[in-house]
Amino acid sequence: PWRQISWRDNKKQGNSLQPSEELKYVKNFQPQNDDVKYIRILLCGPVGAGKSSFINSVSNVLRGRMHFFLSKLYYNSVSQYETHKIQKDGKGNYYPFVFNDIMGLEDGTGRGVSAHDIKLALMGRVKEGHKFNPESPLSPDDPGYNSSPSLDDRVHVLVCVYSANVPEMRSSTLQKMKKIREAASNLGIPQMAVLTKVDQVCGETEKDLRNVYQSKHLKKKMADFSSSLGIPMNCILPVKNYSHEIKEDSDVDTLILSVLKLMINFGEDYINKLESNKAGC
Repeated sequence: PWRQISWRDNKKQGNSLQPSEELKYVKNFQPQNDDVKYIRILLCGPVGAGKSSFINSVSNVLRGRMHFFLSKLYYNSVSQYETHKIQKDGKGNYYPFVFNDIMGLEDGTGRGVSAHDIKLALMGRVKEGHKFNPESPLSPDDPGYNSSPSLDDRVHVLVCVYSANVPEMRSSTLQKMKKIREAASNLGIPQMAVLTKVDQVCGETEKDLRNVYQSKHLKKKMADFSSSLGIPMNCILPVKNYSHEIKEDSDVDTLILSVLKLMINFGEDYINKLESNKAGC
């Protein structure tokens, strides 16, 4: 293997399934900063990359059962800024991290969200429920503009999502993603990338998902993606989202949890950095 990972083997104690260390870490996580209720993770990528499926897969892993929801449909090139929370129990409690999934990389198709609006979302200046329109970028006069964003409103981690099964990244998509990454870098927001559909990359990963870190073809895909986008290899992780499965798969869970743990840690580090800088002033 060219990268080490601890696969989640199903270990039972009595009639109960013992959770992995990664699952226990995520389930017990709480932000250190009392002013932050949720770590906000912004998923950015083209339609079909698997952003909504990833959120659904995270929900499946944490809730311990299959949980299906329909992906958003986009009408007249308009998409809505929506926060996805994951229910922790039946008492109305949620996990302390949320996802924002916006359709933002459809250059040349007349669809998606402008880079300008995505930059505003990074700064927390987009209100929940705002409907994006590529022909009418958000301005301070719009009701959907948040003029006084809190630390909770800001994005704490930017995640570029792309399909490993796509032959190559379109130059227009790459340029827009680079602009968004540059905006995030200027704000100090940590960034990582998720390559989805890794089971479709080669016959070995399709046969056994545990071959993911033995696949030379996938390693090259990740290296090319790293070179094109400027994200270090150790910040690029492969996943397989739940798609055709109707019951849990421990190998799928392992990859999902490894990504989720890194997202949480990156977000926590960024929040602590902001608070440290604030205290220094």
